[in-house]
Amino acid sequence: MILQSLQELYGRLCDDPAYEIPPTRYSLQKISFKVVLRPDGSLVDIQDTRRNGRPRQIRVLGDTKSSGSSLNPCFLWDNTGYMLGFRISDPKPERTRASFNAFRTRHVKLEKEIGSPVFSAVCRFLESWSPDRAKEHPILNEISTGFGVFQISGEPAFVHQDPKIDDWWRNQASSIDQTTPVGQCLLTGKWGPIARLHPMIKGVSGGKALAALVGFNDAAYESYGKEQAFNSPVTEEAAFDYATALNALLDGPMRPKHRITIGDATVVFWTDRPSLVEDIFAIFSQFSDEPRSPDSIQDEALRQKLDVFLRTLRTGIEKCGDLALELDQSRFYLLALSPNAARISVRFFYRGSIREMLNNLRKHYHDMGIERRFGEGAKRPEPEFPPLWMLLRETARESKDIPPLLSGPMFRSVLTGVQYPDGLYNAVIRRIRIRRIHDDREISYIQACIIKGWLVRNQKREVSMSLDVGRKDPAYRIGRLFATLEKTQADALGSIGATIRDRFYSSASATPRSVFPRLLRTYQHHLAKLEGGRKINREKLLQEIVEPLGDFPAHLNLADQGMFALGYYHQMQDFYRPKSEEAFTKSKEE
Repeated sequence: MILQSLQELYGRLCDDPAYEIPPTRYSLQKISFKVVLRPDGSLVDIQDTRRNGRPRQIRVLGDTKSSGSSLNPCFLWDNTGYMLGFRISDPKPERTRASFNAFRTRHVKLEKEIGSPVFSAVCRFLESWSPDRAKEHPILNEISTGFGVFQISGEPAFVHQDPKIDDWWRNQASSIDQTTPVGQCLLTGKWGPIARLHPMIKGVSGGKALAALVGFNDAAYESYGKEQAFNSPVTEEAAFDYATALNALLDGPMRPKHRITIGDATVVFWTDRPSLVEDIFAIFSQFSDEPRSPDSIQDEALRQKLDVFLRTLRTGIEKCGDLALELDQSRFYLLALSPNAARISVRFFYRGSIREMLNNLRKHYHDMGIERRFGEGAKRPEPEFPPLWMLLRETARESKDIPPLLSGPMFRSVLTGVQYPDGLYNAVIRRIRIRRIHDDREISYIQACIIKGWLVRNQKREVSMSLDVGRKDPAYRIGRLFATLEKTQADALGSIGATIRDRFYSSASATPRSVFPRLLRTYQHHLAKLEGGRKINREKLLQEIVEPLGDFPAHLNLADQGMFALGYYHQMQDFYRPKSEEAFTKSKEE
């Protein structure tokens, strides 16, 4: 299903010039340098082709360069080892010389068959070039292992773009090797030459530059006497199509529109037809771990547009303008890939209608929606729609300590509407309990979002966005009580070294019966320092909170500790809410 979806996508991308999709037996490669020759094959210079330090995407002859220990010279393009017999700090100079000899032999043998003057110039250069001369060109040290092409001085096109060479290449590509097995393709149902090796995939973060998505390298995975990819017959044409489409999403010029990184997974997304939804997919850039850049989908203007869209989405997907027309007509696909040695692992594959996706996205923001902080906490920016990386950041003190296997399940929860991973909630509760004095002493807005979302979705509890004074839940009321005791201490004593929050939060949220009698005795001393109406109002508030409780529970389980944290958070926000603000409703339903 994955390969079939990508193979179908290839035809769609070919019709859009922005993707620069190459035809069969061609590929887009990142070219870093060019070898400029005179018509007689003598060297003019080796020049840098990069722009702003980045390689240029240029269409070349042949598929993506395959990996392996055997010699595999490309045609009129390759890395410095094959084209020039040179590598920086070369650990295997003999191997590099053999690579150059293989590259030279392949081209010289074809000179008469091709019959192109510019191709002959390349052959004369290869015959006369000595790899020892590469040290005369310092640009090679900067380029390192990048790919290069040939060009004749004074000609605007590269050698491989010569019409005569291109015609020869097309004729070669159209001819069928009689030794290649022919069979029925699993993707298209058509008969044709079966691919022995599938094209390599590039652009998966954290892995090798090139890796295989499909392959059989052990007899244990083979059957019926079939070797390698003949075990899952896919024609060479279909294999090229799916690999080219996937490489375009991962590493092509439209990559920012389709690719994000979440933890150790690289996620690509697309639709089955040209759709406004593909632009809306920039929403998922919020979940990406990739650094922001000026030319990425993270720019401020698009961020504001996405905020408007998400606010509209909260009121109902049918109010999303022209997008509403495509809710059931278009389908979207998400594919998460992770590196695994020389191969690529599929973390998850998800497809569904646009309506399903937007409904699940709306449900996610509904479940995690909570009022943002007033007072000191409001000085820091708090997004109305927290991105995934910000949620995951609350699970550890430092980014490097975030559990690597948490991002994938969390992303799936957002997309499919299934339960949030318990590890996310447990990590946040643990961090709140062990927080040190010099850390942020309040429960943060993002932490409150996570706690509320987990309780609503996983525990099926009804939780309001803001303070719910009518809620009888003991854990919630005890959390409100703890916030009241802490605020009374702050009002009575001002800034002190260690507050009630710093010293007693952990035990108060887990074993309230052992802590609160002592805290209430201390509260009487703090209350005595308040004056006038403040003292009376604070005592009324405490009585209103405590009156339905009866006795304090001996223990609170993990779910109740979350309710305790939300009661604390809501009550603190109510203390700092501006006096001129209208009274909040008990629950803000989207």
